[in-house]
Amino acid sequence: MDGTNLFQLGIGLETGAQAEDSTARTAIADRDSIKCDTTRDIFAEDRDDHFIREDGAVFAGRHLIIEVVNGHGLDDEARIQQAFRDCVTECGATLLHIHTHKFSPQGVSGVAVLAESHISVHTWPEIGYGAFDVFMCGDADPWRSVDVLKAAFATDDVRVRSLRRGDGVVTEVAAA
Repeated sequence: MDGTNLFQLGIGLETGAQAEDSTARTAIADRDSIKCDTTRDIFAEDRDDHFIREDGAVFAGRHLIIEVVNGHGLDDEARIQQAFRDCVTECGATLLHIHTHKFSPQGVSGVAVLAESHISVHTWPEIGYGAFDVFMCGDADPWRSVDVLKAAFATDDVRVRSLRRGDGVVTEVAAA
């Protein structure tokens, strides 16, 4: 395989990714040796974690599936990167890294990796459509990204579905 093919696979690119921790891999391989700390109360309001507590439930985060319809500028990689940055700021999140890719003849895919999770997109500019995922945990508010995306892509037609990620995984029985 020549260097061009390796480049296309992403091998040898400076991405900011860190090498895998082999000690963690070894521990994960022996799952029976990993014990969950059940002495802490996951439902306690003073927990120092990023779980969301709402109406007696504890869940990992909110995941919005956002469809931008009749949008403009969805083929503009710089515009999409700026929309990611604006969403991060407006939502109160922490940006770690942005990576986007411009397709030929059109379309952009990308991800903004956040301390609170991620924002991702894939666009079909030829029909004015952008498929965004905004997943955030902790105090970050993904709902604030909706108006940012409306403004960034000059449309009022933004459709949203909301999921609670990890809803029902943490229960009082499991936490006890």
